[in-house]
Amino acid sequence: MTPLLTYTLRQGDRALILAQRLLEAITHAPEIEEDMALSNLALDLIGQARALYTYAGQIEGPVDGSIRDEDHYAYWRDQHEFLNPLLVEQPNGDFAQIIVRQFLHDAFAFPYWRVMQHSTDETLAAIAAKSVKETAYHLRHSRSWLVRLGDGTDESHRRAQTAVDHLWRFTGELFEHDDVEIILVGANITFDPDELHDTWRSSVAEALEEATLSMPDDGVMQTGGRSGRHSESFSRLIGEMQVLARAHPGASW
Repeated sequence: MTPLLTYTLRQGDRALILAQRLLEAITHAPEIEEDMALSNLALDLIGQARALYTYAGQIEGPVDGSIRDEDHYAYWRDQHEFLNPLLVEQPNGDFAQIIVRQFLHDAFAFPYWRVMQHSTDETLAAIAAKSVKETAYHLRHSRSWLVRLGDGTDESHRRAQTAVDHLWRFTGELFEHDDVEIILVGANITFDPDELHDTWRSSVAEALEEATLSMPDDGVMQTGGRSGRHSESFSRLIGEMQVLARAHPGASW
């Protein structure tokens, strides 16, 4: 794959897999309004994934005489072909796990899309201009819940801190860069992820302090998702997401 195709799929997979996890949580939220909110977040992320996958098909060009569409990238790739960071595929667990995972992602995604509006790639810049508006809401939502849980009851505080401690090990991968980023940074298509890390860390630290939660030490970070190496639960997630399309190939719905 070309660097641009790999990069575009990484962003599309990040959005799609997090959306799938959110959809799994519907009917399990503490209130019906939150079920609706999780649905809306998931739909926004699916919209981002669709735009990115459509662009990926254009980048890849004809394969066996046709351009691959969004359904191909979502339903017809195997587990090792997905390039999302490990954070977004982590199982839902309790509601605190869902919120903390979402917040750690959103604190990255909002400044990411904000900077990507200035990409020299016009398609990625256009996707960013739409996505940044959606992600601003996502961040407000997950941050408010983080504070509500952390600065709530003893039980909600304990669960929120447990979630932060567990999920922290997956955050380092959000800022990794390899030859793909190096090439695209040189063309001003994207930016050095290190430039985003301080912004993310400051945003997270401020929210954790307001939530009366402690920021963990970085320690050893888990990685591999962006290269197609996923956690144990990922195969089940992909199986559930793809089962209908694979059971009825060629069907329309």
